[in-house]
Amino acid sequence: MGRPARSFIQSLLKLVNSLLGMVGLALIVYGVWLIRAWQRKTGDLPFDDDSDYPAPWFIYTTLGFGVTLCVLTCIGHLAAETANGCCLYLYMFYIFLLLMLEAGLTTDVFLNQDWEEDFPKDPSGCFNRFKIFIQSNFEMCKWIGLSILSIQGLSFLLSMVLKALGPHAYYDSDDDYGSDRVPLLNNAVHTPTYVVGNPVTGSRNDSWSIRIDEKLPYISCYPKPLELYLILLCSMP
Repeated sequence: MGRPARSFIQSLLKLVNSLLGMVGLALIVYGVWLIRAWQRKTGDLPFDDDSDYPAPWFIYTTLGFGVTLCVLTCIGHLAAETANGCCLYLYMFYIFLLLMLEAGLTTDVFLNQDWEEDFPKDPSGCFNRFKIFIQSNFEMCKWIGLSILSIQGLSFLLSMVLKALGPHAYYDSDDDYGSDRVPLLNNAVHTPTYVVGNPVTGSRNDSWSIRIDEKLPYISCYPKPLELYLILLCSMP
């Protein structure tokens, strides 16, 4: 029962983790589009050291968050495939940090009226456009955000379940193997049993002859008929 349950949890974790990787790829594509827009606006790449403009932190954050999700997806796939305790703990740790970061950011935005002052000024203007897009499409963005949080929470939960089930075992029971892998006990070679003792030499007739020879001196004093009778009597088994 443990092996099918473990395989199901592993497959489900890979599926949910793939959705998390798709979010990371989408953020990377969005970050690349922002880089192209910045290059058309300024004529320089945002990574140039000799640029006259300040660093566009929103582009860096978008790319960094997307790369982080992709790396986290790779760790999750490795943890789901091997069911290794170290990989699962590392994956759960990063998912937990990501959830705490998102929870803190969401709390600051909804509870702090001056939350915009907590962020530096974005020279690219992408942050302001992103904020306007969210405000104009709040319902859609809300469900997208809740879906991403649900994916991360489900990944964390599945990792805990997989860790509780334990790693792969070499076998669950003897019934999992076919009869061709069961050793043939009937054909096993048994070593013969040896008995340690004094060797017996000679035959039974020799022992009878010894008994007759031992009795002949005593028989010689008897009469002939009686002697013959005793000889016959001693020769009987």
